[in-house]
Amino acid sequence: MKVRNSLRSLKDQPGSQVVRRRGRTFVINKNNPRLKARQG
Repeated sequence: MKVRNSLRSLKDQPGSQVVRRRGRTFVINKNNPRLKARQG
């Protein structure tokens, strides 16, 4: 799966992690919960 540039930029934020759930790619951030993204 190609990863979107928006997910890549969010991935570099401090405290964010990339998670795969149910075939979708999510970016979640416990430090800054506004930084969320989903692909797929």
